[in-house]
Amino acid sequence: MRNYSVTKRPGELHNCEVTDGNGKKYQNYFDTEQECINWIYYIWENENVIQEIDLLGKAILNCKEIDEKNNNLRSIL
Repeated sequence: MRNYSVTKRPGELHNCEVTDGNGKKYQNYFDTEQECINWIYYIWENENVIQEIDLLGKAILNCKEIDEKNNNLRSIL
């Protein structure tokens, strides 16, 4: 699933698009091609950490929704 693309048009920043091993897509812009390459490796090296952070955020949101259904007995701010 991992894939990447680095493109640049004259007068524009480098457009860097990355797909991690989980199929999640990212896009960012950089001044140099080397910055793009570094970012690609960063995404791939940290894809599990990024996925864990996303799952934690979704779990907290789910807890808030459950609490709202229970009339905010134990409200999460």
